[in-house]
Amino acid sequence: MSGNIFGESFKITTFGESHGSAIGVVIDGVKSGLKISEKDIQKELDKRKPGQSNISTSRKEGDVAEILSGVFEGKTTGTPICVLIRNTSAHPSDYEKIKNLFRPGHADFTYWKKFGLRDYRGGGRSSGRETIGRVAAGAVAKKILKKEKIKITAYVKSVAGTECTKIDFSEIEKNPVRCPDSSIAKKIEKAILKAKSEGNSLGGIVEIVVSGTPPGLGEPVFGKLDAELAKALMGIGAVKGVEIGSGFSSAKLNGKQMDDEIISMKSGKAKFASNNSGGVLGGISTGQDIVLRIAVKPTASISIEQKTVDESGRPSKIKTEGRHDPCICPRIVPVAESMVALVLADALQAQSVRKENME
Repeated sequence: MSGNIFGESFKITTFGESHGSAIGVVIDGVKSGLKISEKDIQKELDKRKPGQSNISTSRKEGDVAEILSGVFEGKTTGTPICVLIRNTSAHPSDYEKIKNLFRPGHADFTYWKKFGLRDYRGGGRSSGRETIGRVAAGAVAKKILKKEKIKITAYVKSVAGTECTKIDFSEIEKNPVRCPDSSIAKKIEKAILKAKSEGNSLGGIVEIVVSGTPPGLGEPVFGKLDAELAKALMGIGAVKGVEIGSGFSSAKLNGKQMDDEIISMKSGKAKFASNNSGGVLGGISTGQDIVLRIAVKPTASISIEQKTVDESGRPSKIKTEGRHDPCICPRIVPVAESMVALVLADALQAQSVRKENME
């Protein structure tokens, strides 16, 4: 089992480190004939690239996508697609002073214990920069989903307890925090800037809504669609929790309140009175919107002095210097969309094979 590979029918392998020469992904299982271009991939990468605003890291990277294989004359060939994104603004010297110290909240200690050594330059593979490969692959998955009229929309629902009170998808890309509520977006931005000025960071909640999903996607028992989605989203470094539908609030409801009554059915598609299930029942999609929420922890890299130890176990103190996001929620939005897209593209292809076998 490799932790660098994700998916079954639609499979990706990401590679590269935060301050290495490049980051990238190999995508396998894409059928021939799908129209895809570097422009399509760049559109998604631009949503997550650093240095977008004053609430983001100051690291400046173009994150330019290069398709190295698997695409000919604008269409996929059916062979592995390799996308490369070169690092052009790596500053490994930022970490020289603390290379023997374990940063609190980071994977420094756990990588060291597992592998016996670690890339101290921004965490190497454990850095959030690794998600570039996921977003590049997500761009390809989204092209597959678009053909089936499936749309994924993610946004920042709350930061540090300040939660949006209305949802207007048209507002998401109009503000730097990617909040669908313009008035709340300003409050969130102010809170993030305050934390940044104090050398601190904030966490929040990102919500993902998938519309147009057909009923029947997902496998029973161990291949449940909601389980695969949860796994995909928990695989994002800063995510500490996942909710689907009514999520943890389900524990406060009774059966009558929780059950989504079926009020009609037409052409094999059911209409429900509510969507507490979040679009998934028995691990299989119902045809309703799939609704998920992820809890995003505060960025671990802060410039406030903290206690730690070095590789010899000696107590020490540390302040993490360098270029870091005071709140990673806005830049996790495209990553979350991409991980959901990868799962759904995989499920679509598995369902397609199942139908072929039934015929």
